[in-house]
Amino acid sequence: MDIQIKNRTGKVTERQRAYIEEKLHKLERYLDGIGDVCVDLAKVQQRGIGEHYIAQATLQMPQGTILRAEERDPDLFAAVDALHDSFQRQVTRYKDRHFRRGKIRREGGEVRAVNSDGDQADTQDGAEANGDPQIMRTKAFAYKPMYSDEAIEQMELLGHSFFVFTDAETQTVNVVYRRRDGNYGLIVPETR
Repeated sequence: MDIQIKNRTGKVTERQRAYIEEKLHKLERYLDGIGDVCVDLAKVQQRGIGEHYIAQATLQMPQGTILRAEERDPDLFAAVDALHDSFQRQVTRYKDRHFRRGKIRREGGEVRAVNSDGDQADTQDGAEANGDPQIMRTKAFAYKPMYSDEAIEQMELLGHSFFVFTDAETQTVNVVYRRRDGNYGLIVPETR
């Protein structure tokens, strides 16, 4: 496991780095094959809440699955503990869905088991705010084509309300999203 730690509002002390690495290395007990982990820390001041830390981490696995968690707490170490607990829940959910039940995918009308490989990278750029709306974060991903059910699982693991993906059958860019009624929607482009 390769852990990268960034602090947006200062330097990461050796004590903090050691604590974060120790906590995140414990996740290897629950899931083998964890690839890169990118941890972003920030100390923010908010009116009504006061000063608190934001600990956000993205965990990438070699087969292309991404887990993401974000926790806030006045104490950095408590935020990291909560981040570990959140990842532990996500890993347990991931293992329940994939290892105990098995993965089934469709290809050409047939149902068959698939084991796919993929790579994803996360890059972030910040811009200074000058009053005009700006792009504050850019994410670039190397991705693999997938089916809609796999895109829904990826969306749920990331904790997002939508997910853009390339359909494995049609090779078109599609979007899955969570509806207000709790179900999912799929946006498929049509060419005219």
